[in-house]
Amino acid sequence: MVNTNKVALVLGATGGIGGEVACQLRDAGWEVRALKRGMTVQAELKDGIRWLCGDALNRDDVLEAARGCSAIVHAVNPPGYRNWGELVLPMLDNTIAAAISEHATIVLPGTIYNYGLDAFPLLAEDAPQHPPTRKGEIRVEMERRLQAATHQGARVIIVRAGDFFGPKVGNNWFSQGLIKPGKAVVAIAQPNDRGIGHQWSYLPDVARTMVGLLACRDKLPPFASFHMAGHWDADGTQMSAAICRVIEADGGLRPRLRRFPWWLIRLMSPFVETLRELLEMRYLWRYPVRMNNAYLMATLGGEPHTPLDEAVKATLIGLGCLGQGAAERLQTHD
Repeated sequence: MVNTNKVALVLGATGGIGGEVACQLRDAGWEVRALKRGMTVQAELKDGIRWLCGDALNRDDVLEAARGCSAIVHAVNPPGYRNWGELVLPMLDNTIAAAISEHATIVLPGTIYNYGLDAFPLLAEDAPQHPPTRKGEIRVEMERRLQAATHQGARVIIVRAGDFFGPKVGNNWFSQGLIKPGKAVVAIAQPNDRGIGHQWSYLPDVARTMVGLLACRDKLPPFASFHMAGHWDADGTQMSAAICRVIEADGGLRPRLRRFPWWLIRLMSPFVETLRELLEMRYLWRYPVRMNNAYLMATLGGEPHTPLDEAVKATLIGLGCLGQGAAERLQTHD
C-alpha cells in the first residue's frame, strides 16, 4: 500500500538540502511540517511551513510529527560531523519507525561515501559498496536498515548526488572549503589533486529531483535508488573558473587560486574531531568519481539542471559574497 497524500515531514529543514526540499514541496502544493529543537512554542506556521518543536533523536517527537504524513525527508545530520557515528543511526531508526507506522516514503539524500575504489570511476546504482572509511560503513548500514524497513510497510527513495552547493550555508565543501561565506571572494581553495575531476550538485536541482520522484512514488519499487549527474568538473578547475567568471562579471577582482591546506588539516586533526572526519574523506579528492544518471533519466524523462554560472551566482549571492546590486539583477532576470 502506497500512502499518496501530500503531507510531508522534513527532518533537517534548517540545513541546506532539507530547507530546499521543504520549500519546494511547499511550492508543489504539499503540506510541510518541519521539526526543530529549542522552539519557545510547540508549533508555528512560518512561510507556509509548520514548524514543530521536537528532536530527531527523540522517537516520540518524530512519531508525533509524522502522524498522517506520506513522506519523511531524512536530511538531518549532526553539525560539523561531531559525534556523527553515535547519532546518525539512532536518528535514522526513529525515522524508520515513523515511516513504518504511517506507511510513508522516506527520502534520503545519499552520498558516495558508500563506495570504494573498486566501484570508481563511474557509479551506477548497483555498484558494489565497499567503503574504505568508517563514515562510509555507517552509510552502508543506513541503507541496509532502510531496505529492511521496506519489508515492514515503509518505502524508500535515495537520491545520490555530488558535493552540494547552493544559496544556503550548510555542511558542504563549497561554503566551508572553497570560499568564506559573508565575505568578498579574494581566494578560492582547490581541494582536489591536480587534474582530478569532481562532481558537484546544485541544491535546488537535487530538491527538485526529490520532489519529482515523490510525485511518482506509487510507480517506483519499494526501495529505489537514483544517481544524479549534476555538474561534472572534469579536471578540478571548472568550478573555480565559474566562481571567477561570476565575480568578474559583477565588477569584482579575479580571485587568486590556492591549494587547499591538507597539510594543516592533517596537523590539527588529532585535536579537532571535525578535521579528523574531513581528512578521512580526502580520497574523494584524489580520484575522479562521477555518477551515471541513466535510471533517473528513464524515470523522470530528464534531470533538473541549472547552468553552472547561474547556479554559482545564486550561491554566492545567498552566501553573502556578492553585492546587493547583483542580487537585484538576479531577481530582475528571474
